[in-house]
Amino acid sequence: MTLRDMYIKALTFEDVDKIPLIPGYPRESTLKRWYTQGLKKGENYFDALCSILGIEYPKAQNQVSIGVIFKMIPEFKEEILEHKNGHYIVRDWMGAITEISDEYDFTYIREAKDFVTRKWHKFPVENYRDWEDMKWRYDINTPGRFPEDFFQRCEILRNRDYPLILNINGPFWQLREWCGFENLCIFMIDKPDFVREMATFWGDFVSNMLDKILPYISIDKVIISEDMAYKGHSMISPKMVYEYLVPVYNEWILRLKKYNCPIISIDSDGYIAELLPIWIEVGINCTEPVEVAAGNDIVQYRKLYGRKMAFIGGIDKRAIAKGGKVMKEEVMRVVPPLLKDGGYIPSCDHGVPPDISWPNYVEYTRLLAKLTGWLS
Repeated sequence: MTLRDMYIKALTFEDVDKIPLIPGYPRESTLKRWYTQGLKKGENYFDALCSILGIEYPKAQNQVSIGVIFKMIPEFKEEILEHKNGHYIVRDWMGAITEISDEYDFTYIREAKDFVTRKWHKFPVENYRDWEDMKWRYDINTPGRFPEDFFQRCEILRNRDYPLILNINGPFWQLREWCGFENLCIFMIDKPDFVREMATFWGDFVSNMLDKILPYISIDKVIISEDMAYKGHSMISPKMVYEYLVPVYNEWILRLKKYNCPIISIDSDGYIAELLPIWIEVGINCTEPVEVAAGNDIVQYRKLYGRKMAFIGGIDKRAIAKGGKVMKEEVMRVVPPLLKDGGYIPSCDHGVPPDISWPNYVEYTRLLAKLTGWLS
C-alpha cells in the first residue's frame, strides 16, 4: 500500500493495516537541542527514528509540487525600518510592520521555522484606499502564479505514491493578515460591509484558482489554515463565523466535492469546540492539531461527532515532554480509542517544542509505532 493510499484511508474511516507514522514536526530550537542528545547533526530526524526503531517506512518517490502560488504577486519589498535594543522593526513581504528579535532574520516572521515572538505594529489594510491598493496583487492571471510546466506536473502527479496536499488561507486568516486581528474585529462590528467585501474577494480569488487546478489534477487533501481560537474560546462568535466565513467555505467545498477531494481539513490552534459543529455543517471532515492545553478533548469530540470528523494530532505535548509513565498514559488515553473507530492519525498537538528531549521523543514514537502497526 502506498503512502497516498494509507493516508487517505486512515482519514476517511477505511480499514488499513498501518496508520501513517507522523509523531510531530520539530522546530529549529528543538533540533538544536536534539543534536546535543544523540541525534547526529545534519541527519534527518525521521530517518534516524526509523533506524533506531528498526522500521522500514515507505518513502515517497519523485515528489513534484503543482507549483501554484496563492500569495500576493508582487510581494512588498522587505526592509529594515529600525534596529535598536536588540530588535528589528521591519516591513515584511505582506506589507505589515513587524518587530522581531535581531537573533532572527526576515524569514522567521512568516515561516514556522521556530517558536518566535513577534510584535505587530501596523497592517497594510486600514481603510478602503488601502484595500484598493491591495486587490491588484491577487490577479489570477499574473505571470508566475502558475508554473509554465503546470500541465506536465499534473501529468507526472497522476501516478504519485504520496498524498497531494494543497494549503490555502482561510478567510479569517487572510483578512487578519491584511487588517490585523484587532482591526478586523472592529471592522466586523463597525464596517460589516467592508468585511464582507474582503471575504467575498478572497473567496472568489481562491475559487477561481481552484477552477484552474481541479479539472487537471486530483487533490487528496486541502488544508484551510484558519487559526481562529484562543484558550477557552474562539476568537469570533459562531454568529460572525456564519456571517462572514461560511459563505466562503460553501463556495470552496462545493468545488472540492465536485472533484472528489476526499479530505477537507481546517488547521486551527486554540479551543475549537464552538467551531466544530459549524465546520461539520459546511462539509469539512478533518481538523488538526487539536491542542490539549487549550481545553480540547479529542476523545470527547469523537464521542460527540463520530465519523463526521477525522482528526490529526491531539496528543498533549506537555505529557510527551515529561516522558515515562505520564507520556504513556496520555498516548494510551487518546490513541487506542480513536484508532478503533478510524479517522485518526495520532501526532503531537502542535509543533514539537524543545522541552521534548530526543530520548523522550524516540520512546514516544516507539509507542506510536506499536499502536499504528509499524512495530509488533
